[in-house]
Amino acid sequence: MLTAPPVKNKQIDFAQGLVVNRWQKPKSILFLSAFLVCVPVFIEAPLVRNMPLLSLLLTLPLLFWSIHLLKSDKTELLGDLLLGFSFSWLAGAVYWGWFRWEPYAHIPIESICLPFVVFSLMHGRHKIGGLFYIGSLVGTIITDIYFYLTGLIPYWREVMTVREDLVPVVLHRALAEIQNPWALTCSIVLTSALIVLGLCPLRGQRIHWWGFSGAVLSTILVDGLFWAVAFFV
Repeated sequence: MLTAPPVKNKQIDFAQGLVVNRWQKPKSILFLSAFLVCVPVFIEAPLVRNMPLLSLLLTLPLLFWSIHLLKSDKTELLGDLLLGFSFSWLAGAVYWGWFRWEPYAHIPIESICLPFVVFSLMHGRHKIGGLFYIGSLVGTIITDIYFYLTGLIPYWREVMTVREDLVPVVLHRALAEIQNPWALTCSIVLTSALIVLGLCPLRGQRIHWWGFSGAVLSTILVDGLFWAVAFFV
């Protein structure tokens, strides 16, 4: 005699299906990517300044966690995204921990995982994490270009070397430096570039490109928060 499967199992399968479907939606990857770009600003930045070695070592549990998530079909997309975030965390820990006073070393160090990412993408692997990492790197490059073009590099070095109580003074001087038409023009052009780069991939439904967009567009938010803090401190 045939019997119906237990209702409990159906409920479990339905709940698991909701979890899987939620993270297979492009919008979920978009928002999670944006969130992960903001994490280093509020967590890694203060941690790496005081405990750089600990910040660097935290890369290991992030990598192990991403590898664990990649092993399951239900969490593979999350694991892929977390893998890309691990690369960004590693590069950030190295630069901000030991090289933060040298602006021209920023992009080379932030790009240390790029060869692995490109190799993976060429073989069709880790597309979400890879494009998240590249999106984060693109945002970083455009932000740094703004510093180069507007003459803020000396203030960057000064902020990284002065006592913490003097940082607000340096930031206020940096704000005064960009109160001119040239700096405003650079801000408009580079922000527009970020918006275009971030919005164009959203026209399609390829989930890995939405991860790229989330990383790029959140750069605008992070930069805005930075200048807001500089203005109000």
